[in-house]
Amino acid sequence: MHPTHGLRDCPVVVVVLISAEVGQVVGLLSLREGQPLSVYATRRVHQVLAANPIFGVLNPALVSRLQLQLGQEVDLLLPGGQASGLAATAFAVPGKAALWLEDATRSDFGSVDEDSIGLRIGDRATARVFWYIPGCAAMPADLATRFDGAELLFFDGTTWTDDEMRRTGVGTKTSRRMGHMSMSGAEGSIAALAGTAIGRRVFVHINNTNPVLLADSPERAEAVAAGWEIAHDGLEIEL
Repeated sequence: MHPTHGLRDCPVVVVVLISAEVGQVVGLLSLREGQPLSVYATRRVHQVLAANPIFGVLNPALVSRLQLQLGQEVDLLLPGGQASGLAATAFAVPGKAALWLEDATRSDFGSVDEDSIGLRIGDRATARVFWYIPGCAAMPADLATRFDGAELLFFDGTTWTDDEMRRTGVGTKTSRRMGHMSMSGAEGSIAALAGTAIGRRVFVHINNTNPVLLADSPERAEAVAAGWEIAHDGLEIEL
């Protein structure tokens, strides 16, 4: 995050939002308000940003708000319109509306397909791709099929068990209620993707209640034995 082209710039020049959750969108406010930036999101998420005046600090003369269409590959452009060399395809995954947007009077809290997405990211020069799904509440067969043959998958590792928040005394909601499937169990992600051919599978978005964060825990050993890696600060992966 250190400036690279002056005293007040930031090397982050393209942002792709996968939801309107606070943990996603608040990062936009941490970047410099006068910095050129390309922000990609679904129409739903852009509407949320446009409706909240605090995001008006993103100077429209410098910040391009670009729309992701589900199922359509788009070249990620740098500020000014130059090609970054990367392309992204967004697709809906089981999830829900961001917590602060939930409407208790509506079915499924008013969630729509564009509320929670996954990404397929490709390098135009090498044709190598990876998949990024930090939030996913279930694994329907058609979603697992997408990952078959993937070289690299980053997947939702929020909790180890569905009732983890309750058991640890830090919350009352299940993992599924929060829009995440657990790692373990018959309906967990480890079991759901056990028969899918994936080169490297890496858990990300790991909650601090999740015991896989402990290198010597039996849960970590189980995940590793099943072929999963646990992301950590400073992790670098080269395709």
